[in-house]
Formats: sequence, C-alpha cells, structure tokens
Amino acid sequence: MDRNGGGAVADRPSGAQKAWLARGLGQPGGKLPLFDEQGQRVSERTIRACLDKGWAEPWFDNPLKPDWLVCRLTDRGRGLFD
Repeated sequence: MDRNGGGAVADRPSGAQKAWLARGLGQPGGKLPLFDEQGQRVSERTIRACLDKGWAEPWFDNPLKPDWLVCRLTDRGRGLFD
C-alpha cells in the first residue's frame, strides 16, 4: 500500500501531472516543458511525482540552470494515454 492509501488510484496521475505529461506527446524525444501555458514554471512537486512513478525521466542537465529538471516522457508515461 502506498502513502495515498490505495493501489490503482494512486497509480493514476493527477490532473496537473497528466496535463504536463500530455504536453510531451507531440514533442521530439518526448521533451516535457519547463513552463506551463501561462509561462509559469511547472511545479517541482509535479515533476518529482512523475519521475517517482516512472512516467518521466531526467533527460539532460541544463548548464545554465542546473536547478531545472529537463525531462522527457517515458514509455510508461506514454502508456497513460493509450
């Protein structure tokens, strides 16, 4: 049992997580955005939760902004949209 108290429900992304992951579907390499549609940084909490579930993975380090997580969609993340 996970910290959310369930199995299957906890394995589904929240609305914010799914919206962020969906934006990688049409991008080269599945690149996920650093900013939302309003120009705000995507929540680190959202990103880390998706990384923890295996829906996204770190892609490369950004030498200009080392604290930014540049990520891409994984096959498991793509599977959420099948």
